[in-house]
Amino acid sequence: MARRNVIRMGHPLLRELAQPLTKEEILSSQDLIQDLFDTMAEEKGIGIAAPQIGISLQVAIIELPKENPRYPDVEESDTFVIFNPKITVLDATTQGYWEGCLSVPGLRGYVERPRKIYIEYLDQEANSQKIELEGFLATVFQHELDHLFGILYIDRVTDKTKLSFIEEFVQFHSENEQLEEDV
Repeated sequence: MARRNVIRMGHPLLRELAQPLTKEEILSSQDLIQDLFDTMAEEKGIGIAAPQIGISLQVAIIELPKENPRYPDVEESDTFVIFNPKITVLDATTQGYWEGCLSVPGLRGYVERPRKIYIEYLDQEANSQKIELEGFLATVFQHELDHLFGILYIDRVTDKTKLSFIEEFVQFHSENEQLEEDV
């Protein structure tokens, strides 16, 4: 379909609770899903949520690509199309990554999130799905699904000294830190 403009921090829609979809709405949302994929590909992201393109609906996509130069040590994932998710923390022990976001361009922040989670959601055929996640993929899911609840990763940065512009991040932090760019 088409690449959409990504709205940025400060746009009020990013702070709204997105609306869940009915089964019929999910089944008729193929154009929206394609727009999300097109936008994510153009922006070179690994995930995107509908609120980021100005649509306040509970839908997100995630895909960790194979052999991506931005994520050389990350294992490839399946492609996930997620509607109306419910998240349960299975292990509250935190893990931290430097996160970035298409809606917060130019910044990186160190965020600690639960290490292991369980997600119930509907797929693009409106079928119930369940998945247990840990590690980097669990962080990516939490980051993207936060968008559906009006939360940005910068809200989760607890140590404000670990919020940085990209250039300074590369210069001062990147050698010994893990980076999750533009989720």
